[in-house]
Parts: sequence; structure tokens; C-alpha cells
Amino acid sequence: MNTAASLLAAEGGANPLLPHAYELVVGIFAFFVVFLVVGKILTPRIQKTLAERTDAIEGGIKRAEDAQAEAQALLKQYRDQLAEARHEASRLREEAREQGAQIKAELREEAQAEARRIVEAAHAQIEADRQQAFAQLRTEIGRLSTDLASRIVGESLEDEARQRRTVDRFLDELESSSAQAVR
Repeated sequence: MNTAASLLAAEGGANPLLPHAYELVVGIFAFFVVFLVVGKILTPRIQKTLAERTDAIEGGIKRAEDAQAEAQALLKQYRDQLAEARHEASRLREEAREQGAQIKAELREEAQAEARRIVEAAHAQIEADRQQAFAQLRTEIGRLSTDLASRIVGESLEDEARQRRTVDRFLDELESSSAQAVR
């Protein structure tokens, strides 16, 4: 340690760890200037920037939460609309089936009614044709019977009333004999 003391004495007794008084004053003045600049100018700007960043981050998080909530609401609304649309489509399909069955039944009924009408018309036509044929046959048989009876009897059966009675009697006998044959 003697060496350190001899070095200190050689330099004029100044302690190298303690600065000179003018350095101390300039250092303290520079410190206060830096402190004021940092404290009054930079600190508020830094705090303002940090606050803006905090607001931006919190606002972004809030906007993201709002967007997510809105997306969830829209998804729920979409699902509800989709379920309603499916239900409506199912209802429409069922109505279409029912209408199809009803139309089919109506068409079947109309076709059956038309078939009945056609069959009835055919029966009526057949009956009319039969009646007409019967009337023509009766007239022809009457004429032939009258001619035959005239030849057999040898007298003229020109009298129409007599002709009719004769023809009617002949046909009645013919019908009764055919009815007995059927039994």
C-alpha cells in the first residue's frame, strides 16, 4: 500500500476516485438537464406511445371479441335459417306429395267416371241398336208372316189392323215357345 500512497503524493495529493469540483458541477448540471429533458419531454411521449399501444392492443382484443361474438351470432342465425329452410323444404315436399296423391286420386276418379260413362253409352247404344234391330226384324217377320199367311189361308191379309194382330199373335207365340225352351 505504500506504493499507492507514494503515487498519490506524487500527483499532488488528488484522489483519482474523486472528481474535480468543476467536473462535479458540470456533471450535476448535465444530469439535471438530461433528467428534465427525459422527465418533461421523453417520458410523456413514451407514456403516450405506451398508452396508445395498450389501447390499440386492448381495442384490437375488444374488436376481435366483438367480431367473434358477431360471427357466432351470424353463425347461429345462419344455422337457424338453414334449419328453417330445411323444415320448409320438408313441408313443401310433403304438401307436393299430398297434392300429387290428391291429383292422382282425382284423375283416377275422373277416368273411372269416364269409363262408366263410355260403358253406359255403349250399353245404351247396344240397347238402341237391339231395339232398332228388333223393330226391323219384327217388321220384316210381320211382312213375311203376312205373305206366308196369305198364301196358306188363300185370302189377302191386306188389312193393316188384321196384319198387326196376326203378327203380334205369331210373335207372342214364338216368344212363349222360346221362353219355355229356355226353362
